[in-house]
This record gives sequence, structure tokens and C-alpha cells, in this order.
Amino acid sequence: MGGQPLYLEPRLESRLGSLVHSPELLHTLTDALGSPLNVLVPDQLADNLARFRSVYGTHHLSGQVFLAHKANRSSALLRRLAATDAGVDVASLGELQHALGAGLTPDRITATGPKNPEFLWLAARTSVTVSVDTRDELEQLATLVRGHALPRTRVLLRLSGFEASGVRVLTRRSRFGTAVRETAPLLEAVERHADALDLVGVAYHLDTTSLSEKALALEGCLRVLEECRSRGLRPRAVDIGGGFGVNYLADGGQWERYTSALTEAVMGIRPPLAYGGHGYGLRNEAGTLRGALGLYPAHRPVAAAGYLDELLSQPAASLGGRPLAALLLEHLYDLHVEPGRALLDQCGLTLTKVLEVRDDEAGGPLHIRLAAKADDVALEDHGVLMDPVVVPRHPMKADGTDFPSRTTTGSGTGTEPVAAYLFGNLCLEADLITRRTVLLPHRPAPGDLLAFANTAGYCMDFHTTRAQHQPAARKVAAWQEGGRWRWCLDDQYWPTTPVGGAQ
Repeated sequence: MGGQPLYLEPRLESRLGSLVHSPELLHTLTDALGSPLNVLVPDQLADNLARFRSVYGTHHLSGQVFLAHKANRSSALLRRLAATDAGVDVASLGELQHALGAGLTPDRITATGPKNPEFLWLAARTSVTVSVDTRDELEQLATLVRGHALPRTRVLLRLSGFEASGVRVLTRRSRFGTAVRETAPLLEAVERHADALDLVGVAYHLDTTSLSEKALALEGCLRVLEECRSRGLRPRAVDIGGGFGVNYLADGGQWERYTSALTEAVMGIRPPLAYGGHGYGLRNEAGTLRGALGLYPAHRPVAAAGYLDELLSQPAASLGGRPLAALLLEHLYDLHVEPGRALLDQCGLTLTKVLEVRDDEAGGPLHIRLAAKADDVALEDHGVLMDPVVVPRHPMKADGTDFPSRTTTGSGTGTEPVAAYLFGNLCLEADLITRRTVLLPHRPAPGDLLAFANTAGYCMDFHTTRAQHQPAARKVAAWQEGGRWRWCLDDQYWPTTPVGGAQ
């Protein structure tokens, strides 16, 4: 490929790194349960939560951390969450039922997202806090509460369309929430339904990684809370949603080199870096670079709890320029957050078995077919690029040579770095596990595993299907005990799982 190899090495913290480098366990799991297979590490969730709690402590704030349930459907993760002091954000009737069944009490659940009457009824019946998006939804909830003699329901008002004073700066449009310019009629409805609804605060949801946009939204929420208080209402919380990000890569320099090289490839200065010359949103129009790079910023030095810390340190320009955290503390407001990806950072990996390794007739990257399909490893659906980790069936000998059972054909000795395209097992040309040409430390062999790291957040469940009767990935939960890794099926995991009940 010329120049320095364009590796995108995944970031592996100690626990997930230990699991990836446990080949005997990983091959045992896939031999027993098939490929693809998702392996979850519930204990990492508690560590991530502690990091968020540390930020609260630094700024002397109170409030709740809610895991965004939609990021992963795992029972093991939800039950491990129930054993902490955190909560869960549910966005459907099924998610609410799952959370209640996993041991989350209603005071630790908030209901968001599009809602049908059944979802609203169960949330109100169990005294779950409801984040309402519109005045119509608020009216519907109040009618349900009165019509079914349900308890007075706690509500958050989800807002959008925030504007900065002075220079016109807008947060990006969202289909969730009520525009702040329409706050007055929304608050009038709250006052009218005071017998059925208890306003506990306001919220926002922004699909952006921009600190300035999120700070502007939090600042706008603080102004709306003041308006509520001027009306005699007593809100006590602001929910700023999720979007704190994850740092997926171990080396920021690799990310910079790759994105620069991708631009050169699109412009024809170097060979393509992706199957079919795919440019990830960039295109060459008569020698001019057009489009926008449609990739997640996979190397993010400031992410997750660190991102929250930076957000809270931002000055509120329209409120005296004081840090947002100081304003929250001064008014004794609770701060709620809803991390999904960030709270599931390093909480799991996806294993896929190598079925076939083929040399490209044109001398290009290897063609590797895996026992999985594209939506089982949905990294590309979220614009996340990383190299998988090779987990050999037969590890190398101490002198670096292969065991006799590892054979190679065509180019390469089996121990040199190789470039490869990864294909799925569907009878479909578009079934690409990754469009990007991945780099592997050596040529894999059929029977080896490729481990895709850090897939617990959104990349396991969000897109998975059972096309062509191919199996969807099963899940297991793994934990360390006395220096050994132990495991059980995902739906059999409880924080109290005895040693005798595990493998």
C-alpha cells in the first residue's frame, strides 16, 4: 500500500485486552455456541459508571446516570446495572418491561423516545418518569392518568431548537422535543394538568458530538427552568441525554494518517483504501474533492466521562459567563445523563470464525469470508473503523513459526502483515463486514477467529437480522474470578451467579 501501514488498532483496556488474549476460552465458546458470537463483560459497566460518578463528585453535583437501553439488549448488562445505583433510559414498551424484570425499580427508570398508549400506560402505572416530546403527548399522558386513575406521573419536558443570544447560533434540528420558542403553551398545559402530572425538570436530545452545541442546549434549559420557577412550578432536574462518545482507537496518529490517506485515495493520488473505491462520503468531481467524511471520529482523546467534565466546565455566556456546573450547583438542580455507547465502552466484543482465505487474482488484498453477516458486526453502520484482532486456532510457536496444521496458499508466509477485505456469509454482493481494507498482523487460516473489539455499544443488536436463515449472534457474559475467565449464557447471568453455575 506504500508508506507506513495504515493500521487502525483498537483500544483495549486491561479487562477486555485480557479477554481478547484468551484464545482457548474464545475458541471454546465459538465451538460450543457458533459464529458470530457476542461476548459481554458486565463488570466493566460498573467501572465506567464509577468514572461518570467521579465527574459528579468533582463538580459537587447530584443526579442520576441512566444507561440508554437501546444501545444493547443484553440481560446480563441490565442486571449488572441493577446491582449499582444507576438507572436506565427506556425507549419502548419492551425495554420498559425488560428493565422492570431485571430488577430496576421505577424511580431508576426514565421513559423516552416515541411512545404508544401501552408504553405510556405502563410507565404511568409503575411511576416511571416520562420525558415528553410534545404538548400532544403531554395531553395524552394526562388523559391516561385520569382515565385509569393512575398515580400522578413525573414528567420531564424535552426541548430542542436552542438559540444563542447575540450572534445567531443554533443547535442542529432534532425531531425529538419541543422548540424552546414554544415553551409557553407547553408550560400552560403543565399547569392545567397539575393534578395528573408533576413537572420534575427539562431535558434535551442532540445527535451531535459538538461541545458548543450541547453547552448551548444546557444553557437554554437553565433559562427554561427559571421560567418554570417564575410560574410557581418547582422543577429540580435537567437531563442532558447522551452523546459523550467513545475513543475506539489506541493511536491518534493512526487515525490522522488514515483519514489523510483516504482523501488521497479518493483523489486518485494513491490506490483505493476501501472495496470498490468507496470514499466514506468523499468523492472526486473533476479533480475537486467534494462531500463530507461520514465516519465516527474513532480516536477521541476527550470522550465519555471526560467529555462530560469538559461540558460542565463550559461558560454560560447568557448567564454571566459562569461555568454550567456552577449554575447547576447554585440552584441545587440534579443533573441526569443518558450514556449509551460511553457507558458500554470496553464492555464486549464480537467473535467471527474465518471460513475461507482467498488470494485476489490481481494481487490485491486477501478476500476473507467470515461466518457472520454485515449486520452482525455493525461497526460500519455507525461509521466506526477498526482492525479486528486475529485469534489463531493454533497459536504460533515460540520461534515464530506456524504449527503444521496452519497452511498457507498463494502469497505470504502466514507470519507477515496482510491487507484484506472481509466478506460475510450471505449470497449478496453487498454483504461486506467492512468496506475498508483492514490490516492484520499475519495471514489468518480457516478456523481462526477475528475478534471485533468494543462492540457492546450499538454494534451488536441495533441492526441484526436473520436473513437467509443465518443465525444472529448469541450472547454470553464473561467475568474474571481468581485470575480465570468464567462465563454463562447472557440470559442466565445474575450478579449473584454462583461459581458452580458458570463454566
